[in-house]
Amino acid sequence: MMKRLARHPWVLSGVGTLLAGYLKLVYLTNRFVLDPEGVHEDTEQHLPVIVAMWHGQHFLVPFAKPSHWPAKVMISRSVDGEVNAIAARKLGLGLIRASGGKSARQIKKRGGMRGFIEALKSLKEGYSIAMTADVPKGPARKSGIGIVQLARHSGRPILPVAVATSRSKELDSWDTASVNLPFGRGAIAVGDLIWVPSEADDDSLETYRLQVEERLNVATRRAYELVGRTDG
Repeated sequence: MMKRLARHPWVLSGVGTLLAGYLKLVYLTNRFVLDPEGVHEDTEQHLPVIVAMWHGQHFLVPFAKPSHWPAKVMISRSVDGEVNAIAARKLGLGLIRASGGKSARQIKKRGGMRGFIEALKSLKEGYSIAMTADVPKGPARKSGIGIVQLARHSGRPILPVAVATSRSKELDSWDTASVNLPFGRGAIAVGDLIWVPSEADDDSLETYRLQVEERLNVATRRAYELVGRTDG
C-alpha cells in the first residue's frame, strides 16, 4: 500500500514541486561563479547545443543556462525520473521522457530510440538538449555512445557542464549522487565544445566518446576546485 501511495501522481507532483523549490533555494543562497567568464556569450553563436552532464551531479544544471535559451532535458520514465521531470518543468525546462541503455532491449524498454528522434527534432527547432552522458546504473562517469550519436546526426556540438557547491551530501548510490546544500559557494564550469562530424565512423565515434568523458571530468574537477574541494 505504501509503495502504491508513493507512486500516486499527487505524491509525485508534491515531491517534484518541493524539489524544485529546494533547488531554487540552494541556487539563491550560494555565491556562484561561472568559469570561464563570458562562456555564455561565446556559446550563443553555436546554439542549439547538446549539454552533457554526469548522473548524480545534475541537480543544479538547469541554473547553468541563461533564461532566454530554450532547452529541453532528457529524463527517464522511472518513478525517480517522474519526480525529476516535475521539478525540471517547474524550473522552466521542456521534457523528453527517455533514457539510454547498454543493450538494444534496454534502449527499447526505456524509450531510447523514440527519445533520440524527439531530441533530433527539438534540436532542429532550436532547443538545446540537456542529457546525462553516462548510462543509468553505471558505471558512473563513463560516457555512453548515445550522446555522441546525437551530435553526429544533428550536427550540433556537445557542451560539457558541471556544477558544484562547497557544501553537499553524497548519497550511497551507483552514481554517488551529490545533494547540494544551501548557504555556501557554487561554481558552474563549462568545457570546450565537441563537434562530431557526420562522416565519423565507429572508430572515430569511440574517440569522441572518450573526449566527452575527458572534458566532462575536467569540468567537474574544475567546478570542485573553484569551491575549494578536491573530492570531485
